[in-house]
Amino acid sequence: MRVIDETGKMIGVYLTQDAVRMAKERGYDLLEVSPTADPPVCKIADYGKYMYEKKKKEHDAKKKQTVINVKEVQLRPQTEEHDLDYKFKHVQRFLQEGDKAKVSVMFRGREIAYVEHGRKLLDRLIEMVKDCGTVESPPKLEGKRLTVVIAPIHK
Repeated sequence: MRVIDETGKMIGVYLTQDAVRMAKERGYDLLEVSPTADPPVCKIADYGKYMYEKKKKEHDAKKKQTVINVKEVQLRPQTEEHDLDYKFKHVQRFLQEGDKAKVSVMFRGREIAYVEHGRKLLDRLIEMVKDCGTVESPPKLEGKRLTVVIAPIHK
C-alpha cells in the first residue's frame, strides 16, 4: 500500500504490517484514504483528529446549503379584485424571500366549464411577478385544480 505521512508527504509503497508498525512508532494511526486505488492509499494520522475534521467539514457543507420551500396560494375563479391583489402580493413576497410559489385556482361544481377564466387569472399573476419570478411549469389542469409553479429569479 502507498503510505502518506502526517505532514502529507508521500513516503512510498510498503507492506501493510510495515505501514502499521511505522504509524505506531510515530504515535499515530494508519487510516485508509483511498481503498479503490491501485495500490490502496493510507495516511499516517491521528484518527480522533481526522474524524473531528471530517465532521466539521460536513457541518460547514450543511451550513452552506439553502432549502427552498414551496408555498401555496389558493384562488377561486370568483375571487374579487382586492383579494386577488392581496394574494398576488403574498406570491411576490414569497419569491423575494427565495421560496417557490405554487398558485392553484380551484373549481367547484359547474365552475369547471370556465377554465379560461382561471387561466386569465394565472396569466395576470405571471405578468405581475415577471420581475421577481419565472414560470417553472406552465398552468396545467389537474382534476379540478389549475396550478402553476413560479420560481424566484436568482440575482
